[in-house]
Amino acid sequence: MDQYFAEEAIMNMTSHLVFIVITWRVLQSVNFDAFFRKNRVFEARALLIIVTIALGSTVSNFFLDFLSWSNSLVYLF
Repeated sequence: MDQYFAEEAIMNMTSHLVFIVITWRVLQSVNFDAFFRKNRVFEARALLIIVTIALGSTVSNFFLDFLSWSNSLVYLF
């Protein structure tokens, strides 16, 4: 039973990290210069990091929930 929780924890952490990296790469291709004031580089980067973590975690949670739901479908029949 403990091994199941450990495997689930590793899968969840890996999923979150992968989707955060994908989100970061995608957001790097968008030009946000028009939305930030000049000489506010630190604040702009901090906001991008927070948005990246929020979006990446949300997408990861969706896929993990979807995986869990699809595994639960076997109990329907």
